[in-house]
Amino acid sequence: MSSTLIRGGTVVNADREFRADVLCVDGRIAAVGADLAAPAGAEQLDAGGRYVMPGGIDPHTHMQLPFMGTVAADDFFSGTAAGFTGGTTSIIDFVIPDPQQPLMDAFRMWRGWAEKAAGDYGFHVAVTWWSEGVHADMGRLVREEGVNTFKHFMAYKNAIMCDDETLVNSFKRALELGAMPTVHAENGELVYLLQQEVLKMGITGPEGHPLSRPPMVEGEAANRAIAIADVLGEAIYIVHVSCIEAAEAIARARARGQRVYGEVLAGHLVLDDSVYRHPDFATAAAYVMSPPFRPKGHQEMLWRGLQSGQLHTTATDHCVFCAPQKAAGRDNFTQIPNGCGGIEDRLAVVWDAGVNTGRLTPSEFVAITSANAAKIFNIYPRKGCVTAGADADLVLWDPAATRTITVKTQFSKGDFNVFEGRQVKGVATHTLSRGRLVWADGDLRAVAGAGRYVERPAFGPNFEATGKRTQALAPTAVAR
Repeated sequence: MSSTLIRGGTVVNADREFRADVLCVDGRIAAVGADLAAPAGAEQLDAGGRYVMPGGIDPHTHMQLPFMGTVAADDFFSGTAAGFTGGTTSIIDFVIPDPQQPLMDAFRMWRGWAEKAAGDYGFHVAVTWWSEGVHADMGRLVREEGVNTFKHFMAYKNAIMCDDETLVNSFKRALELGAMPTVHAENGELVYLLQQEVLKMGITGPEGHPLSRPPMVEGEAANRAIAIADVLGEAIYIVHVSCIEAAEAIARARARGQRVYGEVLAGHLVLDDSVYRHPDFATAAAYVMSPPFRPKGHQEMLWRGLQSGQLHTTATDHCVFCAPQKAAGRDNFTQIPNGCGGIEDRLAVVWDAGVNTGRLTPSEFVAITSANAAKIFNIYPRKGCVTAGADADLVLWDPAATRTITVKTQFSKGDFNVFEGRQVKGVATHTLSRGRLVWADGDLRAVAGAGRYVERPAFGPNFEATGKRTQALAPTAVAR
């Protein structure tokens, strides 16, 4: 039996904070309370002056992703290990089948890649085409593999983009199964058109990227996806909301009583589109991701959405491509592989820009970095809560400690950090993954293959099991 006792810290959950010890035994939290006794041989950690919080859940990562003719630099080991250093203990990554590739074949391939993960992981599975085989595979994924979300790219024309027919068929199938669709909301037809027009103007560098993907392109797609879900009576989750137009679409739908969830990336909260005008190509290209970073005015709306509960989770879309890979688009910005890093910096950036500025309370921080994701994706309170019986995924957080974010000290395999030079106050000093100390005052103790696949049950009764049309009920008690 392995055990760890964390003494003297302030436990922070999404609903409250309180002084308590936390006892972890064999990978689970055994007790939370005052003056707990340490079992014989237990490792003891002094958390005095620090918060004890649930390990971060990053619900949007792309480890080892084959994309745009290359493969993301961080694999499931290096990516999850890097997450430990910033307090993230679990990820939900994406299985993205090629067009015409069976979903189950792609799922098995990604599961194989993920066997080396140091931290726990799950998968959203993308629907990139439609057939009776896709219909059947969605059922197997929900019933047999613990998948309860299906991703839909409304962008990337001539590659993985879903047309409206595929969206409708897939949303309807997800509803039958008690699963939930998620969407990358950008109008792919408009993006394709605008890319050609920007290139014709002679704009070929990274500065053309945001010009080809203006906020309304995202807003239109968000409105369309929300409308389809509304007609079908299905819940929906919008990934990487980056602009006022998409945030307002979600707020309007929720005001009507529709179950819509919104995700924000740490980068979109603090970075703006000026990065694409950097005179050095490699630097500007390093920030190319979709949706792009927006003018500063959009950031306030995203923060207000998180504060008010209209937006629910924070993520990174961690998808690292190095300078030689980004150089594929030196003469054509549309060929720059889309993706940025951030898994090891998300919690520090959101804490510093959110809690330290008074925008968020510590409990609200826990909600948007772990608890809400656990609730929305149906793994709460196993994840996202410091409570007896939960997985012992924990982070000891020193709110007074500072560090300067830099590529020179990051653990990701990326050769650039989008938060380079940003000084943050609030640091993960220790991280526990299922009770095992994996990060301790600068010492990374990640072990390849120690992570476990986390099955996520369907949301309540489903059509196939009951013969009744039942809405896919994502949890309603999502903390703001």
